[in-house]
Amino acid sequence: MTRALLDTSAVVAYAQEEVVDPPAEIDAAISIVTLCELYYGVLSARDDRRADRLRNLTWARHRLEALPAGDELVPRYGQLMLEARLATGGRPRFADTMIAATAMTYGLPVLTRDKDFLAFRSVEVILI
Repeated sequence: MTRALLDTSAVVAYAQEEVVDPPAEIDAAISIVTLCELYYGVLSARDDRRADRLRNLTWARHRLEALPAGDELVPRYGQLMLEARLATGGRPRFADTMIAATAMTYGLPVLTRDKDFLAFRSVEVILI
C-alpha cells in the first residue's frame, strides 16, 4: 500500500464527492496544517456554507491520520520556499509550503488539485 498526503484542496474534493475517494491502494493522511485550515474554514464560514465546511472537517477527522509538524520540517520549509520562489518568482502560501514540507519529511507524495504545488520540485506532486 502506498502512503500519500492530501492537501486541503484534495480533502475538500473527496469530502464533497467532487472526485471519487482515494484509491484503495493509497493510505491517505493529512498534515496538521490541513486540519488547521479545515477548522478555520468552519469557524469563518458564512451560515450558508458552514454545513459544507463542517462536512469537510468531519470527513478528514474520521478517515485520515493527521501527521504532526515537528522541528525536522524547519529546514525543509526553507528549502521549499526558496525552490518555489526560484521556480515562479513569487512567494508560495505558508500553508502550502508547510504541507509540502510535511510530505517531504515523511517521504510522501502530495495529492492535490492545486497546481501551485508543482513549484515544490523536491516533492512528488500528484494532481487529482
